[in-house]
Amino acid sequence: MTEQQISLEVGTEHAGKRLDVFLAGVLEELTRSRIQKLILGNMVVLNGAPVRSSCRVKPGDRVDVRVPGPDNAELKVEAAPIPLDVYYEDADVIVVNKPRGMVVHPAAGNYTGTLVNALLYHCSDLSGISGVLRPGIVHRLDKDTSGLIMAAKNDTAHLSLARQLKERLVTRIYLALVHGQIKEQAGVVDAPIGRDPRNRQKMTVVHRNAKHAVTNYRVLKRFNEYTFLELKLETGRTHQVRVHMAHIGYPLVGDPKYGPSRPHFGLEGQFLHAAVLGFKHPRTGIYREFKAPLPEELKKLLYR
Repeated sequence: MTEQQISLEVGTEHAGKRLDVFLAGVLEELTRSRIQKLILGNMVVLNGAPVRSSCRVKPGDRVDVRVPGPDNAELKVEAAPIPLDVYYEDADVIVVNKPRGMVVHPAAGNYTGTLVNALLYHCSDLSGISGVLRPGIVHRLDKDTSGLIMAAKNDTAHLSLARQLKERLVTRIYLALVHGQIKEQAGVVDAPIGRDPRNRQKMTVVHRNAKHAVTNYRVLKRFNEYTFLELKLETGRTHQVRVHMAHIGYPLVGDPKYGPSRPHFGLEGQFLHAAVLGFKHPRTGIYREFKAPLPEELKKLLYR
């Protein structure tokens, strides 16, 4: 993939924001740290002049961003004959049921065994908008979160699916087992999520440099010390379900990052499954919805 040239105009809703915060909000495919590196490298100009990350933008400002193409290390991502549980596939989109323990896309020190490696072997065509490391990837699931994920097979489909995600038109329903017995039958967590200022490897509910996040939950079954939930996302922030449930005092069972430090049921990774995925087909506009049952290892925990 060659270098990308991106031009943006600042709207009134972004008035007064730091340049790096503004870019992180509108270019969700780039992390804030990546954006800051681009700014330091004079790859970002504001009204034709290089500026600092802390510069405040105002309505009407023009921001031009150069995103360099991948280096040689990125080009080594290869196809691998990894089995895929395909729920749907056509010329525009593929929907697969990702197993627990599989990383979605390669990253530093982890270039093999990912969903992308499997997709590259299975598909001869994937969109290139997200770059060489993430061909076709429109949204993500954490490594230990199982369930349904879609990938785009061309750029037109990718843009359509990304727009639907941004406009909250995609149905995403999860199943989770949490610590504690939730008394109410249903509820909503409406709390902004951003990087934890004390631990940059974690996300948290915070009001500075955060993004709006909403999770709806409904109790499916109560146990003595646990609650089995259905959760419907209105937004799709990093670690959203895990952060929101920990925030209200009901962390996910098995969550190594946001839950209790001691292991539960010998489970590696959080009890979280993306059970339902629905979207309008990028070519036909017809709504399609898919459902995947809990993997056996999680199902057994509910009836042990």
